[in-house]
Formats: sequence, C-alpha cells, structure tokens
Amino acid sequence: MLKIFNLPDLGEGLTESELLTWKVGVGDTVKVNDVLAEVETAKAVVELSSPYEGTIAALHGEAGTVVQVGAPIISFNLAGDEPGDEPGTAPEASAAQNTGPDAGSASLPDGRVPTLVGYGAAVEGAGRPARRTRVGRPAAPHPVPAGPPAGAPVSAAAGSAGSAGSASPAGTATLTAERPRSTPPVRRLAKDLGVDLARLDGSGSGGVVTREDVRQAAEGARPASDTPLEAAPLEAAPDRGVRTLGGRPRTQEEPIRSVRKATAAAMTASAFTAPHVTEFLTVDVTESMDLLEELRRHRDFRDLKLTPLTLVARAACLAMERTGELNSRWDGDGGRIVRQNYVNLGIAAATPRGLMVPNIPDAQALDLRGLADRLAELTAVAREGALKPAQLTGGTFTLTNVGVFGVDAGTPIINPGEAGILAIGQVRRTPWEHRGEIALRQVMTLSLSFDHRLVDGEQGSRFLADVGAVLNRPGMALALF
Repeated sequence: MLKIFNLPDLGEGLTESELLTWKVGVGDTVKVNDVLAEVETAKAVVELSSPYEGTIAALHGEAGTVVQVGAPIISFNLAGDEPGDEPGTAPEASAAQNTGPDAGSASLPDGRVPTLVGYGAAVEGAGRPARRTRVGRPAAPHPVPAGPPAGAPVSAAAGSAGSAGSASPAGTATLTAERPRSTPPVRRLAKDLGVDLARLDGSGSGGVVTREDVRQAAEGARPASDTPLEAAPLEAAPDRGVRTLGGRPRTQEEPIRSVRKATAAAMTASAFTAPHVTEFLTVDVTESMDLLEELRRHRDFRDLKLTPLTLVARAACLAMERTGELNSRWDGDGGRIVRQNYVNLGIAAATPRGLMVPNIPDAQALDLRGLADRLAELTAVAREGALKPAQLTGGTFTLTNVGVFGVDAGTPIINPGEAGILAIGQVRRTPWEHRGEIALRQVMTLSLSFDHRLVDGEQGSRFLADVGAVLNRPGMALALF
C-alpha cells in the first residue's frame, strides 16, 4: 500500500525547508522514527524521522532543493495494510507529522497535531500550510478545475468545500477568505496608511504583501505586474588576464536561502521598526584581564575557558538588576511593555551555517563558572552546526563579540523582539591615563544599541556605565550589586 509523506510543519512557523541530505534510498526498509533525511530551516538543521514502517518507494526531491511545507517529500510501501487507507491517497497530516510512539494517531482535540519539534496545524496536501481564517469577511468565488482526469486519485480533503454535505456549482468553489500574507511591520504600515491588506495582491515571493505594495496602494497606484522586477543581468566583463580575488571567476551567484534569508528579514524588520540608538564607552579593563589570569590558575577554574566575553556576560546580568528596561519587550499590538525579570542571554555566533543567536536561559541565576560552562557548551554546539530550534528562540538581550575579529566597536542591530544588544570590542594595549600618569593599559570599547521606544537615554547610559564599572574594577561588583 502506497503512502505519501508530506513535509511537516516543524513547529517553527516556517513555510519551507532545504533538503540537505538523504539518509535512505529507494528500496530501503525503514521503521518508525528511523532518520530519513536532514532538512535545514532558517533556524536549525533538523532530522526528519519516518512516521511509517515499510519500504521506500520514491524520493521527491534532490539534496539542495527547497521543499515547501505540505509538499510530498517521500513515498512508502507500507509493511502492512492500515484500515481506512487507499492506494495513492495522501496521508492525513496527523499521521504524517506524528513521529512519536503514537505515530499515526489522530490530531489533538484542539485541532493541533504533534510534529517533530512541537505542535502545528495539520497540513492538507501539497503547497503552503493552511492559514488562519479571517473572521467577518465574505469570501469571493474562485474558479477551480472541473475535476481531475479519469483514473487520477482524489484525496478526501479535495472533495469537500465548506460544510459537510454541501456542494459548489460546477467549476467553482467557495473558499474561506484568508488573512493577508505579510510581515508585522508591513501590517503596521498598512494600518497607519489606511490600506486594507485583504484587497492587495502581494508582489513578494509566494504572494507576500510588501511595503512597496502598501505604499503604491496608498498613493492610488498599483504594481504593473504581480511578478517582482528582476535586476538586469550583468554583462560579462572581458577577460583581460587580470588576477581576480582568490583566483575565482569574476562573478559568482548563489541562492538566498535558509539562515541568510531569515537573517536578512529579521535585521530589516528590526532596523525599520525599532528606533535604534547606539552609545559607546571605552573602559580600562586591565584589572579584569588580571582577574582572568588569576582565575585560570585557580584549581576551580582550570578546566574552564575564561574569556572577556564571560566577564561581560556576568557584568551585563548584574547591570540588569538596576536597569531592567534593557530586558523588556515592546508589544505594540497589545498596547503594553512587558518587563522580563529573567535574562535569556543571547550570544551572537558566527557558525558554518551563518549568523546564529542561541541563548543561555536564566543567565541571571548563574555565577561566573556557570556562565563559562554554558558559553563553552553553546560554542561547541554552534561550531558543529547542531543547534536546536529551542536554543534559538526566547532571547531577551544579546551580546555580540566583534573583538575576536580585531574590531574595536560597531553599531549592532537589535535582535527582533529584544530591547538591546551589546557589542564587545577587542582588548587593546594603549597609552591611558592611570592615577594621574600616562601608562600602557588594556582597554575595551563597548557599543550598546537599544530600542528608544523602551529605553530612554538615561537608562541606556546607566546600564552601559554599570557594565563598564564592573569591568574597570571587578571588586566594585560586591559594593554596587
């Protein structure tokens, strides 16, 4: 009996995944929960487990291709018959997505179905996942094909539109209106400009409504085409025998996928949503560097990797005690500011997959040794490319260490949903005023960007000054906090 397994919603709210590697081939026999493939989302690499026991009949896609959630990814010849299944029928989403011990069970009472890493809406057939119904707006009739060719399999879902037992006129079906596809900043812009998103046909990828669509609608103009404009191809430069960078071709192209796509979207949304302010503070950290050397020789810390980042992480958690505004969240839709009395400390990390920001939950409750342990653990997992989705969500404040690249300072962009981000510059030996004289000291520049909706200049400055005070004289932490 043939079963088709559609790519499930991996519980991250994403609509596509890139197929990295197949772990099985046609003809292989698999059991429930055997690993079928590795897929890469915008957040992590996830192992796709088998929901069935049987033989691989077909693989739908090659490594390196992008697969939409709900699209067929693999076909099985089942080891035994299952009641209610028909040959060629697409599997129910609950069976396709449940990879636990109860694989193949029905969805939960609230309509959710178990997925690989959480819960998501049931996926019905190929294409993008079903979207939330928009209440109170009548649906418009849309033409649909008169019917499948003779002999073609028909899924149970395809035969019902609307309530059970109802029928649509030949060649048409009444579809429930969907919430317009757009990002929160675009919805905010549409609200400010008085534009009804439901009346727009998005020009973005997959029909997403873009800022330009909203602006043109507000000005009374519509895009000339539903297809986004493409840049004119670059003309190949003549080969002049000139050496290129690294001896590579004069131009190279690569698709925008996974982490790079998600990073671009997140940074653009943050930069044009949160009003950024960046402040700088250069600190004499000689005493902190001396403390690190002393701790590295201490028997309780010999097995740990202690770095300036460890001290800054501890200093930032201490400073949050006095300026919790840097650890808050702006909820514009709810009309409120959420004060978070815990610190899920994000650490921006350059990994083989690109920029990732895993976080240390409840970092405020950890001492210096605990922070060092967690930082070492996150670094190792990030380098292996094995970060899990749960490690990449829920951050409340972020640190980014540009000093490891020999950089003194920068203007970091706030991680979406957070109030601030602190960039740590390199430790540099430089002439510095010390006790009324000029001496060679070790200094560091801190760069703090914060959301001015949540944090005033006074609060941002106090936080930065507190972090600097701890790094300048670590012993002062006993007196200040």
